[in-house]
Amino acid sequence: MIAPPAYAVEVSVTVRLRRLGYRLAYRILQVSWFIRRPHKRGVKCVLTCRDRVLLVRHTYGSRAWDIPGGATKRGETPLAAARREMDEELGLGGADWTDIGEIRGTVNHRRDRIHCFRAEMCDPSLTIDRGELAAADWFARSALPEDLAPYVGSVIARAPEVAS
Repeated sequence: MIAPPAYAVEVSVTVRLRRLGYRLAYRILQVSWFIRRPHKRGVKCVLTCRDRVLLVRHTYGSRAWDIPGGATKRGETPLAAARREMDEELGLGGADWTDIGEIRGTVNHRRDRIHCFRAEMCDPSLTIDRGELAAADWFARSALPEDLAPYVGSVIARAPEVAS
């Protein structure tokens, strides 16, 4: 286990305030998405260790288990966004990401175009951003938790298993 379940760890007042800021910003974005129905570009990054995948719980939104990732900034390539997001959320600046395709969908009235990447790293040294992530844990592909975010199944299906 990489991190304890959501909110089991005592966090500083600064981290609590960051979490509150993330939640407030996410609610504002949800209202904006409902009104504008925007097209959004983002990335999802599957970190694997043989038959296991790393899933995270964010401190905002539905808090279901999700594939780490985030939005692509204007003018940023999907690979650059993947590297930036994984460095910010998990401290994985040096991972070797492989493009595994793109998925499209609609969540929260937002029309998503998500570029997917994968890296095999059985001994990653993770530095979890406690403001953005409540928990991170490894799961066998055959035993994923029930409370999964919308794109998890589609993204994991694109990441081939590596032989033991």
